[in-house]
Amino acid sequence: MKILIAPDSFKDCLTSPDVAKFIELGIRNVFPDATIKLLPLADGGEGTVVTLVTATNGKIFHKKVHDPLMREITAHFGVLGDGETAVIEMASASGIELLEENERNPWKTTSYGTGELIKHAMNKSCRKIIIGIGGSATNDAGTGMLQALGIQFLNANKHEIELGGGALKQLASIKTDKLDQRLKQSKIIIASDVLNPLLGKTGASAVYGPQKGADTDMVRRLEANLKHFADVVRQQQSVSVENIPGSGAAGGLGAGILAFLPSEIKPGFDIVKEVVELEKHMQDADLVITAEGKIDSQTAYGKTPAGVAGIAGKYNIPVIAFAGIVENGINELYKKGFRAIIPITNKPMDLDESMKKAGELLIMAVEQSMRLIQTGELV
Repeated sequence: MKILIAPDSFKDCLTSPDVAKFIELGIRNVFPDATIKLLPLADGGEGTVVTLVTATNGKIFHKKVHDPLMREITAHFGVLGDGETAVIEMASASGIELLEENERNPWKTTSYGTGELIKHAMNKSCRKIIIGIGGSATNDAGTGMLQALGIQFLNANKHEIELGGGALKQLASIKTDKLDQRLKQSKIIIASDVLNPLLGKTGASAVYGPQKGADTDMVRRLEANLKHFADVVRQQQSVSVENIPGSGAAGGLGAGILAFLPSEIKPGFDIVKEVVELEKHMQDADLVITAEGKIDSQTAYGKTPAGVAGIAGKYNIPVIAFAGIVENGINELYKKGFRAIIPITNKPMDLDESMKKAGELLIMAVEQSMRLIQTGELV
């Protein structure tokens, strides 16, 4: 039996390589002689750097940058095996998980550190840069990132505006002559499954502002600031970014990149599957196993398990998915090729306990499923 293991991570719990290894252990307990290929995946969010670096025999680098409140931290990025492509998770420098809950304030938080990571990547002679933009703490339209790269956002007195989403209302003019010249020979690939525009009810401020610390009044003011930013960009740069799908990703970071840098936005899973050559590895498999921390009604929209199932369906290969949490609304997923979607918890337990025992629970759930396959009751 040939089995391809192609999981995503269990957020804040297990990396995708860890998930793959635990799944393999569960299989080996029942089918010790199975031919197994481990292919950890990601969809542009957490784990994208490790996944792509591992798949291409690349290298991870750690550099000093500034966090969303401009405190010095160590963040990481990867260079793929080709030596020319860098991969960055903006959350490593500008992510919400870097802040305590009482520090979350999109009026002040900045994406400056993400720009510093881009510079570090270019210092490694990388001119193709993949940026996963999930998990941001910011709502500054990427202006902090762009300031780190040399763009000047000026107020009416020709002084640079402050950092953070709250300062965008001061914006009067933009100077791009000091933009790092290496970017003219570079290409930025935005890895995002978020299709939100910059503005409106489904925009950056309205949808994501509250989880970043904004109350109702701040959301309203942040929305006005992003609109002002978009107006100035349109007037002075002849670029309209407010309605581009994905421009609202990461607090408008998508808009900032698309407006000023040579770039395009692509679904994160599509980028990853191409780099790791997922389809090539899948073609001769008898069974595909995927996994993610949570599988729910949103999984069908660009998430790793659904992407894996879609490719497996082309070759009529059965797919089993495991998850820490399986929520209601997954019936549509069975129409997309899943043979089974299995939660790993085997008894009532709180989230902390299940996260601590995730590896053990995953092994047990996989082993039980393999025994059902052995008896012909599954797959």
